[in-house]
Amino acid sequence: MNNYFREIILNSTGATDLFEIGIIQELWSGYGQIIRYGLVGGEFESVVVKHVKFPSQLDHPRGWNSDISHERKVKSYNVECAFYEQWSSRCHEKCRIPKCFALEKQDDEFLMVLEDLNSSGFAERCFSVGQSEIEACLSWLANFHATFLGEKPNDLWEIGTYWHLDTRPEELEDLSDMRLKRAASKIDEILNNSPFQTFLHGDAKLANFCFSSCGSEVAAVDFQYIGGGCGMKDVAYFIGSCLNENDSERHEKWLLDYYFNCLKAAIKRHNCDVDFVKLEENWRSLFPVAWTDFHRFLKGWSPGHWKINTYSERLSQEILEKIETGKLG
Repeated sequence: MNNYFREIILNSTGATDLFEIGIIQELWSGYGQIIRYGLVGGEFESVVVKHVKFPSQLDHPRGWNSDISHERKVKSYNVECAFYEQWSSRCHEKCRIPKCFALEKQDDEFLMVLEDLNSSGFAERCFSVGQSEIEACLSWLANFHATFLGEKPNDLWEIGTYWHLDTRPEELEDLSDMRLKRAASKIDEILNNSPFQTFLHGDAKLANFCFSSCGSEVAAVDFQYIGGGCGMKDVAYFIGSCLNENDSERHEKWLLDYYFNCLKAAIKRHNCDVDFVKLEENWRSLFPVAWTDFHRFLKGWSPGHWKINTYSERLSQEILEKIETGKLG
């Protein structure tokens, strides 16, 4: 931590001194750290600092070392800063995020000074979930999607999610499932052509949700891949991040019913001028398409991944059949 960034933290929080409590996590591929700092004086006891510093030698954990990967990461940090600068004030208690105290860019470094959600009642992290936690996350996603329904993602990713086809040419090239490979652009087109577009969190996995002690309230972090898109991409990815194939299939209807009930209520609160019946019909039909889109990425990125399962294969085969016979798209 250089003195300039140290002063940014102190000035933005009103503290007189700071000390490192501990590293929360290393950023992907050696691009920096997320660190919790204790504060002396001022209003807050602690903050979380996302300190990005681009490595001089790129060393991807899966062996790739490409300009495409580096440029994607650089843009993702610019996007996250743009979200906090321009859009985060729109988020509310039903789609809670950390408050941002300061943002700074300097050469090859980014600094984000964020509220410590642990000290704000969201100290729990879950590696497995029950109904309460799942409902909390689906409610968060529904409220987030309702908040940004119809907005243009200015200065964000035009199409959100970290696996979006246009940003993942290497994974598409490595995809050995030729049937899925041929349909990749069509799958992307179908999702992008939904008349109901919103902002996607873009990486709505369980690890990016912080829970209250009872598990019924939640806040989300990590907005590097926020951008436009159909809300089903977030929902499908979240479900796949926390449930195995049997539970994903068994509870699919309940999960979607709960999400759409939350979305309907959220849209009503926002007084959105949208035909909810048509939105729900469209998005429900796109749920297996969104699932297949991530399945496409996963099979190119990590063919042996545990999420490549019979449920995902069945959904993708059904979508491919519809595309090939002209019933979809």
